[in-house]
Amino acid sequence: MRGSTTTWRRCTLAVLMATVAIATTGPVLGTAEAATSTRSTPLIPAGDRQVRFTADGTTTYGTVHIPAHRAGQRLPAALLIPGSGLTDRNGDQPPATTPHTLALFASTLGDDGVMSLRFDKYGTGRTGWGRYKNSDHIDMAAYTRQAVAAYNALRAQPEADPNELLIVGHSEGGLQALLVGRAVRTKPAGLALIAPQDTRLLDAIDYQLAGTLDRLVAAGELSPKQAQFNKTGVSRAIADFRAERQVDTSGLLPFIASLLNGLFGPYNATFVRSDDAIYPPDIARRVAHGTRTLVTCGTADINVPCRTTPPLLTALAAARTTGPGLRILPGLDHFLHPAGAPVNDQMIAPAAQSALHDFVRPWQHLTAS
Repeated sequence: MRGSTTTWRRCTLAVLMATVAIATTGPVLGTAEAATSTRSTPLIPAGDRQVRFTADGTTTYGTVHIPAHRAGQRLPAALLIPGSGLTDRNGDQPPATTPHTLALFASTLGDDGVMSLRFDKYGTGRTGWGRYKNSDHIDMAAYTRQAVAAYNALRAQPEADPNELLIVGHSEGGLQALLVGRAVRTKPAGLALIAPQDTRLLDAIDYQLAGTLDRLVAAGELSPKQAQFNKTGVSRAIADFRAERQVDTSGLLPFIASLLNGLFGPYNATFVRSDDAIYPPDIARRVAHGTRTLVTCGTADINVPCRTTPPLLTALAAARTTGPGLRILPGLDHFLHPAGAPVNDQMIAPAAQSALHDFVRPWQHLTAS
């Protein structure tokens, strides 16, 4: 996950026509007449609108992307939730990491007539830390409340159809999508969990670091004995942190010791403990029955490898969710790039775009043109 190194019910034709075909006086128009009436209304071009909303006494800033549509048309609407760490509304951690993941999600969804809202989470962009001042005391629940406020702000947009609300989350945002879906009163019709956090946070850190050590051994930069020593040290440090014992990282490779000391230090410990307490499949079992879901995993994703997804998928199946379900993305990494592509390539590979298109297919409206 980024911070560790850092559907919708289709709006049926009848419902759509009922929206636009009832005159202030006179009979309801027939289907063909209603379609003609819709086409005769003004076409509003695609565009962005800057919005703000309040959560926990702090103003959050975001962007609503609205695809081309007819005046008065209500659109399916998706909340986009960023991944872990200081990730802003576009899915970036500037200046170093700027893949533009969420902005690209907004564009891809907009091609299918789905409007979206993305926002600067605490600590990023125009939002900043607000009442929290810094990361010392912020926890997972605070980020969830912020995302719930964003969902409600999206629902209140004049173009949004309140019966066609979706949540799309990337990485840790996938876990947040599950948490928000549980917390809100108007349940989302669909959840797209893109390379989602699917296990406890520190378990993910453990296997990610183990994978890094294995790659160093394969490259001849580390001996198997050194790798095993560091693997054991990481597991011990995690166990000590969970047990609220003193964590000792002495003797570990400097980059590993630095990462663990940062995670378990005063600026991040509260959040890490609150995130690590959540087992995503437990939340997934509570997803509302019939919710359309998408789960993606890239075969080149070393942050959330495909081998870790089965418990999450089993939990979603137990909740009797529907939809495309699992989509394996051959050769794609955590940022939905082909393996080996620069992290800051601002693109989403065709396979990932196709997965999003399939997810929103039930909500695709008649084209605005």
